[in-house]
Amino acid sequence: MPDRLHAEDLVLAYDRRVVAEDLSVTIPDGSFTVIVGPNACGKSTLLRALARMLKPKAGTVHLDGQLIGSYPAKEAARRLGLLPQTATAPDGITVADLVARGRYPHQSLLRQRTSHDDHVVAEAMAATGVAALAERPVDELSGGQRQRVWIAMALAQETPILLLDEPTTFLDIAHQVDVLDLCADLNRRQGRTLVAVLHDLNLACRYATHLIAMTGGRIVAEGAPGDIVTAGLIEEVFGLRCRVVPDPETGTPLVVPAAPATLNSAAA
Repeated sequence: MPDRLHAEDLVLAYDRRVVAEDLSVTIPDGSFTVIVGPNACGKSTLLRALARMLKPKAGTVHLDGQLIGSYPAKEAARRLGLLPQTATAPDGITVADLVARGRYPHQSLLRQRTSHDDHVVAEAMAATGVAALAERPVDELSGGQRQRVWIAMALAQETPILLLDEPTTFLDIAHQVDVLDLCADLNRRQGRTLVAVLHDLNLACRYATHLIAMTGGRIVAEGAPGDIVTAGLIEEVFGLRCRVVPDPETGTPLVVPAAPATLNSAAA
């Protein structure tokens, strides 16, 4: 069986500004795929196209063997979830009520909220460690807590594929690790396919099972981080001279930027 989510020969643009051309990608089922690359290289644009939030100028995105645009909105939302980069909650909404909104694709005029929905919402909050915050207003939470709540809402949607656009933005390093630990756990223990855009190369290498490196609207390498991340690749993608060494904690690639000559001379 082919992988559930893939795209072929995409041309992605905003109005007349083309961001990517001839872009093809396959998301391996059951992977924690991370997309990396410099600013404005097309990472988030690709994610938006995979989530059918951006219609390609040309090319196709396939989900479960069909064109993704052929699904009714609720059916697509039962198969694929998206956590956008700038999610905003209604003023005063509680954690439990926001997470419950993830059940919307499973409801209709004839099927309103049920005890099963309540069970799924409770499980999602427990899995993300926010059950104790259920009655708290979302706008009173810290950034790390809010991000966990948004992930809980996406979990309540019960989709086998979850896309996350820069889920660690604006978080300090401890909360970044916390959120990515949660994502890795969802991938390993629940078998969900995750696709995330990340800026931190070393976190991407630590958590990804499949890495996609982009620059200039094209994919230049993809595969397991240990197989593809080299000093040459980092210089090609980011224009950064570096060394790649094993992470002492995980053995995954660790990118160490080269020191400028002024620092080397000062140390001498």
